[in-house]
Amino acid sequence: MIPDSTVINADDQESTAKFERDELVRGWRAYEARQPRVVPVLKYAAKTDMGQVRENNEDKFDFYEPDDTAVLAARGSLFAVGDGIGGAQAGQIASEMMLKLLISTYYDNGSDDVREALVNAVSAANDRIYHLAQMIPERNGMGTTLTGTIFIEDKVVIVQVGDSRAYLIRDGAVTQISQDHSWVEENVRAGLMSRSDAENSPFRNVITRSVGASPEVQPDLFEEECRAGDIWVLCSDGMSGYVQDDEVLKIASENGPSEAARQFIELANARGGRDNITVFVIVVRALVPGDGSGEQPPRPEVASGKQSVVARPYVQSQSSSTLESPVVSSNKNTLTGLRKLFGR
Repeated sequence: MIPDSTVINADDQESTAKFERDELVRGWRAYEARQPRVVPVLKYAAKTDMGQVRENNEDKFDFYEPDDTAVLAARGSLFAVGDGIGGAQAGQIASEMMLKLLISTYYDNGSDDVREALVNAVSAANDRIYHLAQMIPERNGMGTTLTGTIFIEDKVVIVQVGDSRAYLIRDGAVTQISQDHSWVEENVRAGLMSRSDAENSPFRNVITRSVGASPEVQPDLFEEECRAGDIWVLCSDGMSGYVQDDEVLKIASENGPSEAARQFIELANARGGRDNITVFVIVVRALVPGDGSGEQPPRPEVASGKQSVVARPYVQSQSSSTLESPVVSSNKNTLTGLRKLFGR
């Protein structure tokens, strides 16, 4: 039974439901009109691939960067990946719905607490997907993982559900920030299973949490300082299952985001590619004072793993599953000049 307060329309049942920007701006007037103290200047690229075995792609990536400085100060910029689960293309629907709802609900939430707004957004997405699955029997049990990062002033908030991953590369070392919600990883953390046993277990792909598969979900939240030079890698298990941590460090450190994303996909495919593969590579080029001086160049509104809707041209490959942020030459030591210099 779907509660009276839950309304699911026909658009929500489509895997390619349109993204409505108006959904994001309903609550923006409530944000305090202030400038962010600092703004992370980001260079990023993302790519998703069907892999060598699957016949459809249930992975998705998405992001949102607000133009409004008050929203940027209160909510920051969001980047996320999702890996859908469920038959009859239900996983594809779940991952796309989740990312759409995550963005719209997170930015529309009026809470002053970023963590509270993020948890509420995950809960709203979980409710919608779960109730949709109850309406359509062949979609029963559909859900999706979620690994996302919020770059807000001088910190990064990470949200985690499932076994997609967030890696941080800093000072020549790589650290997995997220913790997998999987049967084998939870047994490893509890000391009940060795790492080698986990890697060879037939249950290594069994996840213990997902968005939409149950009436309620509890995301993990982590927080890290945002530093210039940091590299963040978000990926589905189709990448992390084939690429070792030291390889994540080497590829992301020695290449720009676009080339690193390409190499991650190619490496996972070369080693079997038995799952869909998605990766987001985000480099923090600088942290600049958020003084709002000068005219800021237009920034992209929404981009997804299947299609990009942008306010200015992207450097984008012929494959619609690739996203790369552009670089414009400039040398002014201002917020606007640095954004131009670093492509933001």
